Amino acid sequence: MTVSLPPYDAIILGAGAAGLMCALTAGRRGRRVLLLEHTDKAGAKILISGGGRCNFTNLAIAPERFLSSNPQFATSALRRYTQGDFIAMVQRHHIAFHEKTLGQLFCDGSARAIVGMLLEECAAGGVDLRLGQTISSVTKPGLFRVETTAGPFTAPALVLATGGLSIPKMGATGLAYDLARQFGLRIILARPGLVPFKAADADAAMAGVSLDAIASLGRQSFRENILFTHRGLSGPAILQISSYWRQGEAITLDLLPGHDPAAFLTERKRARPKAAPQTVLAELLPSRLAQAMTAAHLPPGELANIPDRTLAAFAGVLKAWEFRPSGTEGYAKAEVTAGGIDTRDLSSKTMEAREQPGLYAIGEAVDVTGWLGGYNFQWAWSSGWSAGDAV
Repeated sequence: MTVSLPPYDAIILGAGAAGLMCALTAGRRGRRVLLLEHTDKAGAKILISGGGRCNFTNLAIAPERFLSSNPQFATSALRRYTQGDFIAMVQRHHIAFHEKTLGQLFCDGSARAIVGMLLEECAAGGVDLRLGQTISSVTKPGLFRVETTAGPFTAPALVLATGGLSIPKMGATGLAYDLARQFGLRIILARPGLVPFKAADADAAMAGVSLDAIASLGRQSFRENILFTHRGLSGPAILQISSYWRQGEAITLDLLPGHDPAAFLTERKRARPKAAPQTVLAELLPSRLAQAMTAAHLPPGELANIPDRTLAAFAGVLKAWEFRPSGTEGYAKAEVTAGGIDTRDLSSKTMEAREQPGLYAIGEAVDVTGWLGGYNFQWAWSSGWSAGDAV
């Protein structure tokens, strides 16, 4: 008696960074892979990342630069498939790249080169990529059965790589969470990550002001630019700290890192007693910010008429300005989704569900969120490779 085998060894849902990486890895192992994407474009988020140049990894990848309810979970995948491994693939495809600040690697040209590389690798591995495939249901009567607009497909392995909820205009959905719950996996509450803050008292006159600052929350701090917006605060330092923030908490901002504003203001008071505080402070801060801070915290008049103790107190504000966000800009502006499929239910080596053999979850869908600067792409490559090496 002839036994009919399914045409695929694995079905991967989602042709983003993690899904493409998983597919090409499995395909190179000789696995028969079906890669399904509900939009009409593979790697859509890759194409818009890094201003269109794709910040595809970071030289300083380390497990402690990833957030998770299980902080050690990402370690295995990140060590088994490193930034060096992905860089080697980029170099094999002769894609020129450069390092920016803080170890960030960007394409010299377009992010299309990275997507093209991944698609070329998938094609070499015989991956069957199908775009525009709406998934209506997934069941497991023995094999995983995926019902789509093109009909049903079956395979013994199913990989959830549909991402999180960030940037819904790019097609983000909660499908991975829905399917994870269906098969008994737990979900860590999802929330926007790497996202600008809103402020109830945002001053539109400050919009566009940018400066180097340190944003801190508890023991975590980041020194990069912050940007005032019409609605609140953004910029790299703000996006970084936002992933650690919870509603109601205050962010502390050092607006003059590397400076001693108390000594500076006291010296200027002696040297320029008739100067206005905002005038001298504008030597260190953008003029609009200097004007706003002095107006809010110092009496009007010349420096000579302001007591040293008042200047010292003001210096303390400049070094530890408390900003209490009213909320975030939400998933529409969030670069990633924090939270997701609970890592306690997954193998850290293979990304396979512990209690549901053949089911895998990778990338942004999982409760692992990296810092800004290529970390989340590296998690996509590492987790995708780990699952692709196992299916």
